Amino acid sequence: MGAQALRVLFLSQRNSARSMMAESIANAIGRGRIEAHSAGVHPARNIDPLAVELLEHAGLPAPDHAPRHVREFSAFDAPPLDFIFTLSDTAAGEAPPTWPGHPITAHWQCKDPESFGTENEKRLSLLRTRAELERRLRVFINLPMGSLDRLSLQAQVAALSGASS
Repeated sequence: MGAQALRVLFLSQRNSARSMMAESIANAIGRGRIEAHSAGVHPARNIDPLAVELLEHAGLPAPDHAPRHVREFSAFDAPPLDFIFTLSDTAAGEAPPTWPGHPITAHWQCKDPESFGTENEKRLSLLRTRAELERRLRVFINLPMGSLDRLSLQAQVAALSGASS
């Protein structure tokens, strides 16, 4: 993992809120050092408008693409990935494809906003998720990537799953 931008993929169930937020935050925090993408195992039709609102409120642009399927990133001709973070238990429980580039993977559980009943509960959940993801990604971007072996780096990114707990 040299001077090139780290290619990172965030996976969730629908790729409509959590993973889209992670993509936006990572690209902003990374400032060219991260090339973040997002996808879902069962993508929604559109990005969640509440996720867009909360990203814009934080001064972050929402991704300019519709939810994507994980197949776009696991195809044999897809560019290699350096890291894959699953954000939902459903995405983490799926049988993993063979990823181009043999990326380091970790599960960074974030609550599913769809599991909350009211709009206010969903908003609060997504606010917490945005803050959790930002904390994790700020630590992630500052890991000494060049001086850690693969096993140590795997342990470090996995440990970030409890960064906000």
